[in-house]
Amino acid sequence: MNQLTRRTILQRGGLLGAILALDTVSPALAATKPVASLLSASAIDAALRAGVSRDDVSGVVAMAATRNGLVYEGSFGRSNVATGAPMTADTVFWLLSMTKAFTATACMQLIEQGRIDLDDDAAKYLPELTAPQVLEGFAADGAPRLRPAKRAIKVRHLLTHTSGFTYSIWSEALSRYEQVTGMPDIATCKNAAFAAPLEFDPGERWEYGISMDWVGKLVEAVSDQSLEVYFRENIFAPLGMRNSGFLIGSEQKKHVATFQNRRADGGLEPAPFEMPQRPEFFMGGGGAFSTPRDYMTFLQALLNGGTLNGARILRPETVSLMMQNQISELNVHEMRSAHPSYSRSFDQFPGQPHKWGLSFDINTQPGPNGRSAGSISWAGLLNCYFWLDPVKHVTGALFTQILPFYDERVVALYGAFERELYAGLA
Repeated sequence: MNQLTRRTILQRGGLLGAILALDTVSPALAATKPVASLLSASAIDAALRAGVSRDDVSGVVAMAATRNGLVYEGSFGRSNVATGAPMTADTVFWLLSMTKAFTATACMQLIEQGRIDLDDDAAKYLPELTAPQVLEGFAADGAPRLRPAKRAIKVRHLLTHTSGFTYSIWSEALSRYEQVTGMPDIATCKNAAFAAPLEFDPGERWEYGISMDWVGKLVEAVSDQSLEVYFRENIFAPLGMRNSGFLIGSEQKKHVATFQNRRADGGLEPAPFEMPQRPEFFMGGGGAFSTPRDYMTFLQALLNGGTLNGARILRPETVSLMMQNQISELNVHEMRSAHPSYSRSFDQFPGQPHKWGLSFDINTQPGPNGRSAGSISWAGLLNCYFWLDPVKHVTGALFTQILPFYDERVVALYGAFERELYAGLA
């Protein structure tokens, strides 16, 4: 939008002016209808601008939409701390685990086509999963003790993080296994990372891990396409998401937000960051980049039952299924950090039961900042967050590039954004 942001539209006064102004925006946003009030926009702006002023973040983007279209877009601070380039809705962010929503969508497309069934053995498509091993502990000499899994891994297990696969960031056992065996971490995008054992038998509990990376492999096997090509042809191109993918172009690199580490004193320190650009596999669990504007387009499609601007990526009944509890009596629980420099312990709804869909966190009680019970949400390791409320028909997302994950200051900004958004929409 260049200088014509949702904020300035609202501040220029009046619904009619906003509608006329929107005639100049890109086709992807041309159908948007302003819903938020001047008060709500000002309140959100003030909260996010204050976060930049306090050095909670160097830059932040927040966006929100209802079924009527985009209702808020705000960008504050700097995208590049070296050059001083301003943050915008077209700044490029590494999504990390917000990539999982694309991978789940791709898998559900193939399920719609009858090419995959949720209750199939995953080994039907991925022979590497024919004989999974469970890590039971370590011998006195440090060697891992493994045993055969009691049951097969189903496609459903992979989509719901009940497969037994974990992440070393939140697993002391897998961290030790990597150290003992020399197995690379999944973030290296090396195929050897798929040698990871299970930590429990499939279906026994929920544990966040590399399951969606296996789903990415599954999509590639069934479609006979790389995940990069499949996403582009079946999700990104239909929705007009031109700045999303795994392999980042030279022009997009110019617009990548600076990655920063939070120091012990609370300050931020820039550091280089880029997902591997010559990967051995495309990381369906966390390898993609996007822009806030692109990602909000994707979220709007889900909010609208799989359709946006005439393009359908999923059927409404499929989207509904993805937002339903798929883990029965099991519960999502706190992810306890094994590597505090990468992530704090994480629980979006402490003290509340929450479930998992295909493949999203589901709060079963109203959230503390406005979202309804039954909303879906997730996040990316570099402190990007999103939610989608199917009851009040609103979706929002907030973007930064900071470690460790679940940074207290960013989480506070995210909460303020959600609260003020719902207050304005009310």
